[in-house]
Amino acid sequence: MIAEIGHFALALAVAVALIQILGPLVGGQLPGLAAGQRTQLMAIATPASIVQSVLIGISFLALTYVYVVSDFSVQNVYANSHSAKPLIYRISGVWGNHEGSMLLWVLMVVVFGASVAVFGSHLPASLKANVLAVQSAIGLAFLLFILFTSNPFLRIADAPIEGLGLNPILQDPALAIHPPLLYAGYVGLSVSFSFAIAALIEGRIDAAWARWVRPWTLAAWMLLTLGISIGSWWAYYELGWGGWWFWDPVENASLMPWLAATALLHSAVVMEKREALKVWTILLAILAFSLSLMGAFLVRSGVLTSVHAFAVDPARGVVVLGIMAFFVGGALSLFAVRASSLKSGGIFAPISREGALVLNNVLLTVACGTVLIGTLYPLGLEALTGAKISVGPPYFNATFGPLMLALLVALPYGPFLAWKRGDLYAASQRLLWAFAVAFAGIVLTLAIGGRGPWLAPLGVGIGCWVIAGAFAEIAHRAKLGSASASVSLQRLAGLPRSTWGTAFAHTGAGLMTIGIVAMSAFQSEKVIVMRTGEATEIAGYKLTFKGVAPRRGPNYREEVGILDVSRGGATLFELNPSKRLYDAPRQSTSEAGIHASWRGDLYTVLGDAQKEGGFAVRLYFNPFVRFIWICTLIMFFGGLLSLTDRRLRVGAPQRARSQAQPMPAE
Repeated sequence: MIAEIGHFALALAVAVALIQILGPLVGGQLPGLAAGQRTQLMAIATPASIVQSVLIGISFLALTYVYVVSDFSVQNVYANSHSAKPLIYRISGVWGNHEGSMLLWVLMVVVFGASVAVFGSHLPASLKANVLAVQSAIGLAFLLFILFTSNPFLRIADAPIEGLGLNPILQDPALAIHPPLLYAGYVGLSVSFSFAIAALIEGRIDAAWARWVRPWTLAAWMLLTLGISIGSWWAYYELGWGGWWFWDPVENASLMPWLAATALLHSAVVMEKREALKVWTILLAILAFSLSLMGAFLVRSGVLTSVHAFAVDPARGVVVLGIMAFFVGGALSLFAVRASSLKSGGIFAPISREGALVLNNVLLTVACGTVLIGTLYPLGLEALTGAKISVGPPYFNATFGPLMLALLVALPYGPFLAWKRGDLYAASQRLLWAFAVAFAGIVLTLAIGGRGPWLAPLGVGIGCWVIAGAFAEIAHRAKLGSASASVSLQRLAGLPRSTWGTAFAHTGAGLMTIGIVAMSAFQSEKVIVMRTGEATEIAGYKLTFKGVAPRRGPNYREEVGILDVSRGGATLFELNPSKRLYDAPRQSTSEAGIHASWRGDLYTVLGDAQKEGGFAVRLYFNPFVRFIWICTLIMFFGGLLSLTDRRLRVGAPQRARSQAQPMPAE
């Protein structure tokens, strides 16, 4: 009965979605209607969006319920769950499959739409109605896709006693929260897309529009940042390969929208401050969500073989491709028709804050393009010729890496350049101590690292440069050293939260650079066969193998390796890498034994038993690898600070509201 309620709620949501689309469409476009009638029809979108989110929320809760109680009469539960699974994995199993993940996707779409309805009271009536209509159209397309091709509530006539279980590598706490965060980031960009289409429909885009779209883009960027980070962390400790990023096509599918969203955030700043880059900002809003749709297609089309892929059904992949073609093609067609009518903004010199932000956009979008080519080229080549190739780290290191390094070098200059026309020499003078910190970072790396890749110290220096540049901006705005301590403290306290948010985000980027360079250049690796009592050394640690012990988990058996770790004759700790065999499905996984410290991770993986005795063991020392994930928390916090700034939060400030008044509802 619960499953039928969930199914019925989905069907009702389709009807409500149609009403949410038709109300603004008829009210805004049908000639001959009185102003009051137009207003009433467009106002339908607000309650409709809330009702639609409630209905799909009921459907999602119904699916969650049948998973929690292990109702194996539901085909989706039977195929992806097992009664012996811990509760957290029965819940996360809801989105650990194609059908459930699509329902979560649609839930995110309508929740974001309802959020615009609730928090968008400051928006002009026509713009708000059109945004909600476009958002509903996106939700409707995926609702129909679920109902006709991916229904999660299908019943089995003769209900089995037990389910088949969930893929063991997905039975992990990080995978319980990674997909919801990632989807929230993907789908959050649909709001930016809806704002762009609504603005093109009305043919009016200004600084107020940029102010309205920035908080939604920022929220999506924050969630996408966390989602990608948690996925990287999961792959690091769960897959047992010792790395944090593999340039897997599905990893790339999440990185590309993040790059586009980062560019969109910076472009919207120029549009808000100077009313420039209007056409480019609208295009970025379209492309960012288009890349999210492409990610949905890659994961669900069966064209990829990946631990991240949900489906191997080309028929459903074709439907997702059709949805993507409809929205992307329709949006770009509307953009082509309307772009020429958009008025250009203010003129600025190449050396200016606008120029720095344009350079930021160029580097980010070109980097995104290189990732797109590296991801799609093997698929296109296989489709055309049947030849199978892989594009791996060498390509991305040679193309993506230099672009990011150039961006990081230019990053600290932007805040020190004036709008319209800046002074590069004066900005360099204010960054002198940041140069000094970067030079110190290079020297220290050379002293500690000794022999190694000669570019590694430069990479660490660039990371230090970005961090020091972020603090240099704060120091400059607070007049540290040029004013009294009390005045500087007052100025620090009075700085806008968005300024602090930018500083934290840039600091996170600098820390990530240091972590990536240290991990890539100075990682130690050893693969050996160890017998009981034997010892080996890596990165100053001595590891003694004490053998293997069996252990029973809630739904798996495992062999646990015992490694005593010492240094200088003193025992420090014990590491326990293991090999697990799950009950259902019968699948094995490797669980890494990891010790984290301030200077890096000691990472161990237990391999197979050898015929001649002993076990294969892989050992790594990954210096400063934790910086890679700590930095994303710092970047998220920076985004949160900016989001709470009175000028950027969803409830627009008074100045933006006054700008919106002259824009009448059509």
